Amino acid sequence: MSLSSLYQRRLLWRYILRAHIGPFLFSFFTLMFLFLLQFVMKFVDELVGKGLSAWVVLELIALNLAWMVVLAVPMSILVATLMAFGDMSSKNEITAMKAAGTSLYRMIAPVFAASVLIAAGLVYFNNSVLPDANHRLKNLASDIRRKKPTLSLVNGVFSQDIPGYSILVRRAVPKTNDLVGVTIYDFTNPSSNVVITARRGTVSFSPDYRRLIMDLQEGEIHELDLQNQNSYRRVRFEKHRIAMDVQGFDFERTAEAASQRGDRELSARAMQVFVDSLSPTKAALEKEFADVMRRDVELRASGLLDAPLSGAPGQSPPAYLPVTTPLLALRQTQATVTTYMFRLENLERQLDQYEVEINKKYSIPAACIVFVFVGVPLGIMSRRGGFGVAATLSLGFFILYWACLIGGEKLADRDIVQPFVGMWIANVLIGLFGVYLTFRIGRETILIDWSFLHRLVPRRWRDRLQDEMPEPEVEA
Repeated sequence: MSLSSLYQRRLLWRYILRAHIGPFLFSFFTLMFLFLLQFVMKFVDELVGKGLSAWVVLELIALNLAWMVVLAVPMSILVATLMAFGDMSSKNEITAMKAAGTSLYRMIAPVFAASVLIAAGLVYFNNSVLPDANHRLKNLASDIRRKKPTLSLVNGVFSQDIPGYSILVRRAVPKTNDLVGVTIYDFTNPSSNVVITARRGTVSFSPDYRRLIMDLQEGEIHELDLQNQNSYRRVRFEKHRIAMDVQGFDFERTAEAASQRGDRELSARAMQVFVDSLSPTKAALEKEFADVMRRDVELRASGLLDAPLSGAPGQSPPAYLPVTTPLLALRQTQATVTTYMFRLENLERQLDQYEVEINKKYSIPAACIVFVFVGVPLGIMSRRGGFGVAATLSLGFFILYWACLIGGEKLADRDIVQPFVGMWIANVLIGLFGVYLTFRIGRETILIDWSFLHRLVPRRWRDRLQDEMPEPEVEA
């Protein structure tokens, strides 16, 4: 290949990739904004009123950006290819490139190479960044849900936010911690009933938010011994301080190593270790189940209706107890079968969950490559559609892809289909459709040949229709 042809190819690749950068970035940030807006609208009720700092809220948003990136990147590639090739087609640049001897496959080559690099980066992101982000997000969301809202004292309403106490305030001064007309029922001691009243008071938290401190003025303490009803104590005070133990009003962070990681919080390599460790366990359990059932069948065939088999195969059997009725022996066998089937189904479910997540970490990045073969021919066909047509087509194909992916995941989790089939069926179907469109557009042939429908009509009907059709008029 000559230097001039290499230079021309380099210019062509640079021009095509440059046409994709703008639409890709625009669609990526637009999708991230929409995902972020959906997240805020969904979880705003859990964040408002809990006294969380701005850094905690920003950390929660930043951790949610990880799964948003995984969804936004493939769809952005689809939108970018639709817009870029649609714009070049509307400006007749595609026609000019073909006239210069550049085939459609050469035009797709730079986009295909870029999509492969993005898919590889997304695979690394799914295995290195996303698991840690999901784990930290789960811990942070649990800490936020565990934190109680700030203490709110409503005028004339008993507050039971603090365990063991019931607090009534006649009037709370706005924008201050001053209280007027305080009544406190103390139930922390089961052997006594304590009621505290005060004309005024102030409320505050200790620096570590472990205690609620109430400084009361001009009040009384009434204490009744529930074990001895004749013992009653009344104390007047000018100043009195109560320190109540509280939990949940402070924001406590959970250590990352304290909680166990789920399947979405592990890399593909770590999940494969679990799969490799569970597979021998499942095989051993199946062999044990088969041995137990074979032993039971042999005993019943010999006419020995004994007690249920216990102990692992290979061990000496225990002393058998005679069974009073064959029905009881049948129920014991049914219980044994049910127990083993439950254990096997549980192991199979765990294996399917891990294998589904392993395949998902590679199938979603592979969609970046699949969408290239769909977006290029659709962009050439849409021509002057612009962003509206590109967004509509992209949304339709992405909804179709995501519906197939979620449906395949559900079927795989229920062991209806294999995890590999459930996670890759969307890529295979859409990829085949995209390759077909690319092949047809590249050869400039019609997409679907409807001539076979003409052959389905009987010959006599075709002749009759041809005879009844009027002849075209020819002007003189």
